[in-house]
Amino acid sequence: MYQDTLIRIKNGLMRGKQRVKVPYSQFDHSILEKLVETGYLESVQRKGRGVKRIIDIKLKYDDSQPAITDIKFVSRPSRRIYAGYKEIKASHQGFGHFIVSTPDGILSGREAKKKKIGGQILFEIW
Repeated sequence: MYQDTLIRIKNGLMRGKQRVKVPYSQFDHSILEKLVETGYLESVQRKGRGVKRIIDIKLKYDDSQPAITDIKFVSRPSRRIYAGYKEIKASHQGFGHFIVSTPDGILSGREAKKKKIGGQILFEIW
């Protein structure tokens, strides 16, 4: 699940780690690629073959401060939150991002709004 991956990233940032390795899943990889695109992670690489595939994540720091301040999970396995594009608001006065799972794939809240596509709001990151 993507929640475990994001918690591992958050723990790695709190400990000052440069890299974090997590088990591979295509869904997690697409979320992490979006976080690289939005500037919260340095890079993401898929490594290994077969059952032993992992994702190697290089964490991003700005002047020794983590690029990610906090992550708030909006949808949970027991309660999924869906929103139309009109309902997606700015996160933390424009300084954060909502990550949304849409029929077009994983998008940031801003991209979903531009494309006029709603979907499941996975989490908020700032």
